[in-house]
Amino acid sequence: MTRVLAPPFPEHLVGWSVAEVLAAEQPLLAAGEPLMQRAADGLAEVVREQLASTASGPRSAGPAPRVLALVGAGNNGGDALWACARVAADDVPVAVQATATSIHEAGRDAAVAAGARLIEAAQLDDALATAEVVVDGILGIGSAGRAALRGAARDAVLQVRAHPRFGELSVVACDQPSGVDADSGDVPDPDAVLPATVTVTFGAVKRGLRRPPAREICGELRLVDIGLTRPV
Repeated sequence: MTRVLAPPFPEHLVGWSVAEVLAAEQPLLAAGEPLMQRAADGLAEVVREQLASTASGPRSAGPAPRVLALVGAGNNGGDALWACARVAADDVPVAVQATATSIHEAGRDAAVAAGARLIEAAQLDDALATAEVVVDGILGIGSAGRAALRGAARDAVLQVRAHPRFGELSVVACDQPSGVDADSGDVPDPDAVLPATVTVTFGAVKRGLRRPPAREICGELRLVDIGLTRPV
């Protein structure tokens, strides 16, 4: 069973570099361990918690989304999509906007099969009018060293930030807030990040998430234990 941990975290899972996380993942992935599914389990659990705590309270299912996911091209987007599949399977209306020309195919198909709706950029404001939780699944740790958002991803984040309801939204970051460097803690374009209510990080707490200015953007940190062992 996937564990979602709150602070204080086990010391052996704190302060990892991106290189250490990637190295620890490799043997597990080679052995066929379902790391993305474990991450998605934990992310979905936190999204459900945020829905339960929203001021508007529970609502009946319908087409207007309660969860809006912004999804990028990589595995970070895949984690978010599989989490959306789990939440949509609970009869929660979910909308997904791709911020890249292609996104994780299996995750996308699972989310749609569970009832999530794919939307275009022109529909984003309508989705924000009813959303309670925004899942930031645009960029993950692979963006370290080149963290700034560009193109459609940056446009989507700016549109969310400009929406009149932005201050009412719970933002759940997938592994890290997009636009943050998980190694250094740098935020190269601070006007184009979504400050998180909760950051759900996977495997280990990356060192950059505990360094300023990133730590102020991460909000509450939660850690999903996906079974990583720190490389020696």
